[in-house]
Amino acid sequence: MKNDQTYSLLNGINCPGDLRKLNVDLLPEVCKELRQDIIDELSCNPGHFAASLGAVELTVALHYVFNTPYDRIVWDVGHQAYAHKILTGRRKAFSTNRKLNGLKPFPSPDESEYDSFICGHASNSISAALGMCVAAEHKKEKDRHVVAVIGDGSMTGGLAFEGLNNASSTPNNLLIVLNDNDMAIDRTVGGMKEYLLNLTTTNRYNRIRQKFAQLMLRWGILNETRKKSIIRFNNSLKALLLQQPNIFEGMSIRYFGPFDGHDVKNISRVLNDIKDMTGPKILHLHTIKGKGFEPAEKSATVWHAPGLFDKETGERIVTNTKGMPPLFQEVFGHTLLELAKKNDKIIGVTPAMPTGCSMNIMMKEMPERAFDVGIAEGHAVTFSGGMAQDGLVPFCNIYSSFMQRAFDNIIHDVAIQKQNVVLCLDRAGLVGEDGPTHHGAFDMAYLRCIPNLTIASPYNEHELRRLMYTAQLPDKGPFVIRYPRGRGSVVEWECPFEEIPVGTGRKLRDGKDMAVITIGPIGHLTSKAIVRAEAEGASIAHYDLRFLKPLDKDLLHEVGQNFSKVITVEDGVTEGGMGSAVLEFMSDNNYNPKIKRIGIPNIFVEHGNVKELYKLCGMDEESIYQTIKSQL
Repeated sequence: MKNDQTYSLLNGINCPGDLRKLNVDLLPEVCKELRQDIIDELSCNPGHFAASLGAVELTVALHYVFNTPYDRIVWDVGHQAYAHKILTGRRKAFSTNRKLNGLKPFPSPDESEYDSFICGHASNSISAALGMCVAAEHKKEKDRHVVAVIGDGSMTGGLAFEGLNNASSTPNNLLIVLNDNDMAIDRTVGGMKEYLLNLTTTNRYNRIRQKFAQLMLRWGILNETRKKSIIRFNNSLKALLLQQPNIFEGMSIRYFGPFDGHDVKNISRVLNDIKDMTGPKILHLHTIKGKGFEPAEKSATVWHAPGLFDKETGERIVTNTKGMPPLFQEVFGHTLLELAKKNDKIIGVTPAMPTGCSMNIMMKEMPERAFDVGIAEGHAVTFSGGMAQDGLVPFCNIYSSFMQRAFDNIIHDVAIQKQNVVLCLDRAGLVGEDGPTHHGAFDMAYLRCIPNLTIASPYNEHELRRLMYTAQLPDKGPFVIRYPRGRGSVVEWECPFEEIPVGTGRKLRDGKDMAVITIGPIGHLTSKAIVRAEAEGASIAHYDLRFLKPLDKDLLHEVGQNFSKVITVEDGVTEGGMGSAVLEFMSDNNYNPKIKRIGIPNIFVEHGNVKELYKLCGMDEESIYQTIKSQL
């Protein structure tokens, strides 16, 4: 039971309507209690910590001023929205956040009417909110306000600029709130970061502008046909006086700020002042990621999603990993640096994930040869293609679910031209608590149809190192390596580099009754299930396919000629994935084995830990064992 004295105000807020009954002078205390509640909860139930602490005042002000859920708040990158969840009737259930059958990891309309749009991937809020503005106009809901909250580096994403461009030319009253904390997961990079840090507009300027507009209306100068010309002239004059152009007002989007994003009373006042203004507008707030918890303020990257921690001392509770296999991402990071020292053509590229994918290892030692391009996956791929065109070998590391955003770039800017780009897909397969927006479920299915690609998945850490070595050799063309979140299986992960012939799998175990074909690290679970079945008298052959494209035809011919029963196992969708490729091969070559596919079913898999989700999808050791028994 939460301490009533600690949460004397928060305990009385079951919905934003309760918040709006309070006097504005009580809002700072609400923020204090809300921030402490987030700290209390996340210390024992890990989640996205620092971003939500930084957005507390903004969240309170939005729900205080706007009539939610009728008014729409569209969040961008939902890891800043924990305060929003708590204020919108989910406080009692918040201890289930990110757990199987509990609250979803990010806002979702399936969970609450207060969640206007799903927001697991960055930079979509402006486009979605603009769509809602147009819908409100079409439905004659002229009193409905729509707010897009964008931040945590999302303004570096191309979709955000596409939304801004359309908002500038489409009739709307959209309010865009820029939660500018100078961060994504790692530090925000690029020109937009520097621009936002230096942008200045005073309250006095906005008051003078408003009075001048009223005068022009009275004089009959201002009308719709002249409005845009006058706005452009006004913005040019302002840029001249301030010696700094304003990109937003250059697009005919009114700009207000920057303001202190932790002054909840002033934010509320400003929101009240501007919410009914016609036309698109942007409110720029400076916030501190991790605000109110000193360790997180000092090291926001570490505290983005810190796991368990002591809320009193700020000490993170880290599991002793001595003697355990390394994370796949760590093997990638160290191996990339090792290869780069041997091959001066190798370049590292990642979209805002240097720490997450361990490219920070190379960045620290070779900063001139590793690039964080911001939340811009499509650009990361095309940027890599450009470097490859002139002879470099980029290793472009993007989480599998985020690579979905660069599908056209892979085809148009890499595959058609057969560029020597190595696309490393981290977090491939089921990733756990971040849920359906983050599962790397689809990459094998959506990539294997693209000509010129090589697609591989390592069985263990040694295989990852050898595939990375193979991929950087001359004339390999576009080369995809997918591997999961989490630890591998080999403690002594360092091994000599050896080339793996492209399109070759391997037989791990002989057998007569059945063939089991796997790809990637899920082969280890499968191997354990096979051992259990063989202990009961079965004889089962196990093949590690290793390459989804090109397929090992010799291996598959062997299977087709010798087995009437085949099981395929993959950590990816079964529809269009590796199992489908095996089915197609068997059909095309007139083999007719009975094939059972194990993998992610045709659903969006919910959130929970990976073991729970494997069981849910029939991909855990016990389920594979039972499937083998049923097919014998």
